[in-house]
Amino acid sequence: MTVTCSTGLTRRGLLGAFAATAVAAAPTFSQAAGFLRGAGDVRRVKMYSGRTGESIDMIYWIDGKYIRESLDEIHHFMRDWRNDQVKKIDSRTIDIMAATHDLLDTTEPYMLISGYRSPETNAMLRRRSSGVAKNSLHLQGQAADLRMSSRSVSQVSRAAAAVNAGGVGRYSRSNFVHMDCGSVRSWGT
Repeated sequence: MTVTCSTGLTRRGLLGAFAATAVAAAPTFSQAAGFLRGAGDVRRVKMYSGRTGESIDMIYWIDGKYIRESLDEIHHFMRDWRNDQVKKIDSRTIDIMAATHDLLDTTEPYMLISGYRSPETNAMLRRRSSGVAKNSLHLQGQAADLRMSSRSVSQVSRAAAAVNAGGVGRYSRSNFVHMDCGSVRSWGT
């Protein structure tokens, strides 16, 4: 269904008009906490999946309000790609990802390694690796594992830690950073 404003613009058209302002709303490191409390006008997430070949460049928050249709697309994008199960991704995790991306000062999208994980997928990964938590926040839709080719694991993890809003795991040997909306903590090398 397409929603049309009284001006004749569709919601998607209106969102596109705001896309150009996303860079201007990017916070500095000292403004990261304010960004999560609503200091910006626009929030945007940019990712691609090497597993599915999909990409997303989505404005999901404007002037203090989440855009439900945009969040629904993000939930689908971050699904368990092994079995296509979709779970709502906690908006706090999406906010952490967006704030971290803005702090990195790049237009490169994240590469999504893992978003939501079904119980079956998490159990399979646990059998293969000791680094997978039994009660992973991925199971709750509260975590994402992300990579960028233009930024090191150290750079991405420092930016995520500067947001000071959740867990940050550094996985240098596997070349990704874990971000979640759990308690503020960090681990890894």
